[in-house]
Amino acid sequence: MSERKVLNKYYPPDFDPSKIPRMKLAKNRQYTVRLMAPFNMRCVTCGEYIYKGKKFNARKEDVENETYLGIRIYRFYIKCTRCLQEISFKTDPRNTDYEIEAGATRNFMALKLAEEQAKKEEDELREEEANNPMKLLENRTQQSRNEIELLESLEELKDLNRRQQSVDYEQMLQQFDTTETAREREERLARLDEEYIKTVSFGGSSNTKVVAEEEVVETIDLAKKSLVKTSETAKIETKTPENRLKMLNLIRRKETTVSKGSEVKKFTPASGLSLLSTYSDSDSYSD
Repeated sequence: MSERKVLNKYYPPDFDPSKIPRMKLAKNRQYTVRLMAPFNMRCVTCGEYIYKGKKFNARKEDVENETYLGIRIYRFYIKCTRCLQEISFKTDPRNTDYEIEAGATRNFMALKLAEEQAKKEEDELREEEANNPMKLLENRTQQSRNEIELLESLEELKDLNRRQQSVDYEQMLQQFDTTETAREREERLARLDEEYIKTVSFGGSSNTKVVAEEEVVETIDLAKKSLVKTSETAKIETKTPENRLKMLNLIRRKETTVSKGSEVKKFTPASGLSLLSTYSDSDSYSD
């Protein structure tokens, strides 16, 4: 079976290529190419919208007597999909874009127009500064003022960051921690109370502790004696005035202050009453 698309053709031995006549083509002839619309456009004749990316069979040609920095510029011809009106546009290597020529108007050019306007204003400002020295001085003064304001705002932000670093967020979170149960809270408060009592009651020196213990023992004995309500106690109350005077002297002696080092503590018989509330009344007073 023969090959459908022949790649190698037969050339006879007496073949002379110089005898083949050359085709005379136009210098700027048009080529048919397949392309997509480079931008959104609208037909002027029928108002049909042609969106960017729509494919066309276009005719391409070189633009005569027009180049940009040695780059050749091409022109394309397409037809409207509705009314078959011819639309032409060409390349714009200066702006890396395409330029519409005839048959349609370009849509959605807001970004391009904004860029062109900004560039135009920049060129005008530069030209004005070059021709007017006072305007240049004013612009530099305004620029230096803006830089000073930026530095001041930066310093304020740094000060604010330093203040925030001094705050202990962990302590704040522990203070407002709601995960602690009521029982744990009570245990923690009881522990703190015990530590505080230890630091207050036994925070002095060893001599102060010994003196405190001795005075507590004496206070307990005196309170025990004063709490007993027996018959002997009744007899003591009916004894001579000498025994009453002796009891009063004993009570006054216990009310005196005891000082060791820099601490001064006062003990009275009434302070031991609470400690002996559970004692029995069977103990008797011995004179």
